[in-house]
Amino acid sequence: MDIQDQDATARWEALGSRDPRSRGTAMEHISQEVMRRVESIGPIPATVPSPLATAGHPTSDLNDILARLLMLSKRCPFDDVRERCVWLLQNVQDFGVRIPRPLGNGPSRFIPEKEILQVSKVDPRTQSIFEDAFAALGRLDNISLVMGFHPQYLESFLRTQHYLLQMDGPLSLHYRHYIGIMAAARHQCSYLVNLHVNDFLQVGGDSKWLNGLDGAPQKLQALGELNKILAHRPWLTKAHIEHLLKAEEHSWSLAELIHAVVLLTHYHSLASFTFGCGITPEIHSDGGHTFRPPSLSQYCVCDIANGNGHGHLEERRGNHQVSEVSGEVEVLMERMKQLQECRDEEEASQEEMATRFEREKTESMLVATAEDEECVPSRDVSRHFEDPSYGYKDFSRRGEHVPTFRVQDYSWEDHGYSLVNRLYPDVGQLLDEKFQMAYNLTYNTMAMHKDVDTTMLRRAIWNYIHCMFGIRYDDYDYGEINQLLDRSFKVYIKTMVCSPEKTTKRMYESFWRQFQHSEKVHVNLLLMEARMQAELLYALRAITRYMT
Repeated sequence: MDIQDQDATARWEALGSRDPRSRGTAMEHISQEVMRRVESIGPIPATVPSPLATAGHPTSDLNDILARLLMLSKRCPFDDVRERCVWLLQNVQDFGVRIPRPLGNGPSRFIPEKEILQVSKVDPRTQSIFEDAFAALGRLDNISLVMGFHPQYLESFLRTQHYLLQMDGPLSLHYRHYIGIMAAARHQCSYLVNLHVNDFLQVGGDSKWLNGLDGAPQKLQALGELNKILAHRPWLTKAHIEHLLKAEEHSWSLAELIHAVVLLTHYHSLASFTFGCGITPEIHSDGGHTFRPPSLSQYCVCDIANGNGHGHLEERRGNHQVSEVSGEVEVLMERMKQLQECRDEEEASQEEMATRFEREKTESMLVATAEDEECVPSRDVSRHFEDPSYGYKDFSRRGEHVPTFRVQDYSWEDHGYSLVNRLYPDVGQLLDEKFQMAYNLTYNTMAMHKDVDTTMLRRAIWNYIHCMFGIRYDDYDYGEINQLLDRSFKVYIKTMVCSPEKTTKRMYESFWRQFQHSEKVHVNLLLMEARMQAELLYALRAITRYMT
């Protein structure tokens, strides 16, 4: 996308240096190269609707550079680089060349941009994490910006993802990114697909593989069925795991399969987070910017692009919602208090606990996802997987009965963790830290209330997700779930975990309406990690059984 020599690549990478002089020198070289290209092209005639419109137009390469500069002017964590990119883009525009502008309203369609970007300004730790991420990848992606509400978790997430994609492991780098593409495409997550298409090509991946799964090696094609099963019906993985390990041709080693399974579950669950937080395309990617001038109905277009304009409307709507649901938090806190008192007074029998689990599992099947939001995958995404009609199915539909998965018999802590660590060293530890971070993360607040113990609520959310996948904790009273999670919240959870591509802004806004955006992002982290662990448990148990 940029100037094709190694020196130019090094200059872009140097913008991530912590040394201001190195950044300044790199920016000076980039500025000179950009202006040299601009001067060679001259002003774009007004009759040309968009420099991007003509394939092979001499500005096409420049457009990519300008889009990258736009991204840096908005997202680079270093003030000096942002300011210099703004200055350079203005110079290009003054020369008569059209420059791009952002589309959309920040990193998320659901959360105001100002609220997201404010986080790093008030928290030095978040700023430091952003700088490290930018230095490693040359970008600060929208997922990281939204996760920045919770820097402790973000640090663990980025460390794990970096290890899975960059560090020594059983699978080659281009295989890793291709598996990421396959997993994200399963949920029609074009955001993640586009990120990893670029990364796949950067590490030397064959562009023919991107024409469709049938253009990839047989070994990866064989993984397609497991990708489908893990994403939608993980309780059916056993036969598919055995098939991959026993195949006479194109078989997978145990270590390779563990790496692949961790990547598949990571990107299935990350797709849930992406849709659940309304993550928008990166500024420098397709759909993140445009070269078209703002339309004459300026108010709407410009204000959406700049994150302004509708503040008063949102404020009025927010005030109306607060008055409408006043007391929602207090009701939830009172229920938590009552449940704790009931726990202290009496404990249900094992038979009653089992009955309550089965009842909750059955009721979870009656919670509908947003079926009316029918999503037809685009060709760009659907070519990376097969059987697009295959989706999540509740356990007992059409007489399909799946035995309950008892954590007492196979758990992450006692079985899965050690299996992953043995076959893919250090990854079990990284995953365990990430699971623990999401599960235990708390600021002891609920909306405007402080000094609140949220353990009971976090456990109810985690266990409800596992319950939807048939996973039971013998020591948990599933009667608590209906007391703590209302219908709209259950619809959101089920949609985001099972059919994330159908998640809408209305659904995001309809649950916990008095809570902060940072608290809803925390919920999404819980949903993401609980889903990943549920998928992993089924796959790892199948691998363990194969080994024994």
